[in-house]
Amino acid sequence: MKKNIRVLIIDDSAMVRNTLSEILSSDPEIEIMGTAADPYLAAHKMREETPDVITLDVEMPRMDGITFLQKIMSQHPIPVVICSSLAVERSETTLKALEYGAVDIIRKPSLGTKEFLMESRIGICDSVKAAAMSKIKRISMMREVAPKLTADAVLSKPTSSAMIKTTEKVVAVGASTGGTEALRVLFEALPVDCPGIVCVQHMPENFTKAFAKRLDGICQVSVKEAANNDTVLRGQVLIAPGNHHMLLKRSGARYYVEIKDGPLVSRHRPSVDVLFRSAARYAGKNAIGVIMTGMGDDGAKGMLEMKESGAYTIAQDEATSVVFGMPNEAIKLNAVDKIRPLNSIASEILKEC
Repeated sequence: MKKNIRVLIIDDSAMVRNTLSEILSSDPEIEIMGTAADPYLAAHKMREETPDVITLDVEMPRMDGITFLQKIMSQHPIPVVICSSLAVERSETTLKALEYGAVDIIRKPSLGTKEFLMESRIGICDSVKAAAMSKIKRISMMREVAPKLTADAVLSKPTSSAMIKTTEKVVAVGASTGGTEALRVLFEALPVDCPGIVCVQHMPENFTKAFAKRLDGICQVSVKEAANNDTVLRGQVLIAPGNHHMLLKRSGARYYVEIKDGPLVSRHRPSVDVLFRSAARYAGKNAIGVIMTGMGDDGAKGMLEMKESGAYTIAQDEATSVVFGMPNEAIKLNAVDKIRPLNSIASEILKEC
């Protein structure tokens, strides 16, 4: 019998501890090992039992979450998921946690509409499962907790071939768990005259702007959080804003993006499947698709549609993926032209331009 994922919840708010416990306990693959109001109490519990995954708040009494994360990773690495209230001015601090070894960032749950709570449940449970898998390197079957919608919910499938091949390329990139670091490696390797890039990274609202700003400061290419109607330009990366879908569109010779609301697609918003389908429809042979580290199958069907429309498709290999779920699902659909390690993806893109 498969062992459940045991989670330790660390948060100074009793309400958040209770809400997280209720959300995670609703998934039959997850059980709560314990809760703690601060890192010192958590350390005491961890001396008795080691959790499979920790959810960790950033601001807490006696010791902040970032300091505790550093101690964990230097002494006894355990998969950590940062659970933040997403205050915009603090998002840089939380993104720093990803550099220190946190697996993912999730939105701190709060009381709200039934739809919001359901979406929170899906995202939180999936983040914990992905974190557990990134450590133990095994694939676990995800239980469906809500209808899993396809890209049809946002954009209908192309019914005819996209326009003929031109000299101007556009690159569509999708990533999830482990993607923040993988995208840094990819974008740092690209020159200032590279083709325009549109990117979906599964990340909560308010974090994508800070994430883009951080990358913009260290890469030769320009990186920004996408806004509706932004033009896709050479040497620029547009990152889909958290909690919104991003579609690639074309008007004459101009590629641009549309930012829109909509239901979760493949359990995510933004969804890689939505971006890839739009690339298949509006760019076709002029597109390059890249699917990178992440749990689940978001992007796999969309990448197949891209390949069928004539696009060149690339998947990150298993050895360099934190979680090989998304690339592997695309490979199993025969949607991938090339499988490449992380440090070779940039050169593979440039080779096709």
